[in-house]
Amino acid sequence: MMSPLIARLLLLVCLALPLYGVEKYGSCIQGPAGTSGREGNPGTNGIPGTPGIPGRDGVKGEKGECINEIFEEPWRPNYKQCAWNSLNYGIDLGKVADCTFTKMRSDSALRVLFSGSLRLKCKNACCQRWYFTFNGAECTGPLPIESIIYLDQGSPELNSTINIHRTSSVEGLCEGVKAGLVDVAVWVGTCADYPRGDASTGWNSVSRIIIEELPK
Repeated sequence: MMSPLIARLLLLVCLALPLYGVEKYGSCIQGPAGTSGREGNPGTNGIPGTPGIPGRDGVKGEKGECINEIFEEPWRPNYKQCAWNSLNYGIDLGKVADCTFTKMRSDSALRVLFSGSLRLKCKNACCQRWYFTFNGAECTGPLPIESIIYLDQGSPELNSTINIHRTSSVEGLCEGVKAGLVDVAVWVGTCADYPRGDASTGWNSVSRIIIEELPK
């Protein structure tokens, strides 16, 4: 039977041997570092995150200016014609013919035309004037619309005068006429500083007044 002393010695030996092995093998020289490994494959996209919290309200902006837009209607043609067959007006002073027109805008212009036969005769030098009026007044925007015929004295030997009826026109633009009903008329009168003669308008032919409203 083993004595207690021997048993204790064996126990010490068993405890010391592991420590000796650790000390022995721990003194080995460390080898060189290995080469770096390859980069790994990219990972798959992650799951979308949840929406963030709404941001705060921004600073209140300055008060804006209100601009009123004006939408104008498209321009529509507006014209009228008055015509007469064989006026045969032999007056030397006064209204020859008139035509009523409805003007749509105050900022527009009126184009007027009179076309018809005109004649003037006299034994001495004379002058006659045909002109337009608008509601009884001549145009002032910018100037009157007129046409004149001047005739020198006739032949003393024959004691006669030239008597030619010729289709002529009186035409022009007038601005400043207000919107609404407009009485457009053609008149015959005298020229400044000249005596009148024997006038005739619209002999043996068609006479007409044409009125057209135009945008400025």
